[in-house]
Amino acid sequence: MSEVELRPGVIAYTDTGGPGPVLVLLTGLFVGGSVWRGVVDRLRGDFRCVVPELPLGAHRRPMRAGADLSGRGLARLVADLLTALDLRDVTLVGLDWGGAQLLVAEGLDERVGRLVLLPQEAFDNFPPGLPGRFVRLAARMPGGLAAALRPLRWRPARRMPFTFGWMSKRPVPDEIMDAWFEPALTSAEVRRDVRAYLLASRRGEYLRAAERLSRFDRPALVVWSPEDRIMPPEHGERLAARLPRARLVRIPDSYTLIPEDQPARCAQAIRAFALGGG
Repeated sequence: MSEVELRPGVIAYTDTGGPGPVLVLLTGLFVGGSVWRGVVDRLRGDFRCVVPELPLGAHRRPMRAGADLSGRGLARLVADLLTALDLRDVTLVGLDWGGAQLLVAEGLDERVGRLVLLPQEAFDNFPPGLPGRFVRLAARMPGGLAAALRPLRWRPARRMPFTFGWMSKRPVPDEIMDAWFEPALTSAEVRRDVRAYLLASRRGEYLRAAERLSRFDRPALVVWSPEDRIMPPEHGERLAARLPRARLVRIPDSYTLIPEDQPARCAQAIRAFALGGG
């Protein structure tokens, strides 16, 4: 992986390189960039795919103490990443974490040419679903986050509804999840970053962001699962309605992590949109 130093700290990222149009693919809480592996493998021939490891628990380099890791702070981090790597006319793809919406709401989208929103935090759904409420509650208690994460060393616990059981219909391979959880399980500083994000972010951020999505006058695509049990399916419809130039694609037989459950369909939808212009 490559690294770039930004104001909050050092961010690792993968970059397939090449002259093609740029895709920047974001992830969510305790979800590593490898969630995109099946999609990137299918798109790297046509696109330059950049996948940062955001400081949301699967990152291995802790951020600086006191860094702004609120949702809005992380949106600024993504904007700074685009600037640092001199990426322009980016197709920004958000999954699980609603940061792509926040970036638009904060007016930080000058380098974004197209927007793709997969199932993610939106409107009043923060923290999202049973897993989000569980980990947010744990973060409020001294030592709670470490205690909440400890059972995830036991692989069957990852398929429970209040952990990752409702995130994907099909189990994520053990070795992939091992890599996602290992930083937060072993590093108090990584857990500090996660706690900072959970305690500094507010539900109202996404309500305000939704109100401002109408400002995004470029092509947009909303890709949602009609069976999602954490990110309400109607939120996909509502987000598409807020974006002036959006269309909605529904991918069945999946939960939130569409790149895990349906990587081929996910890649097909992104390719058609990014090459077709919306």
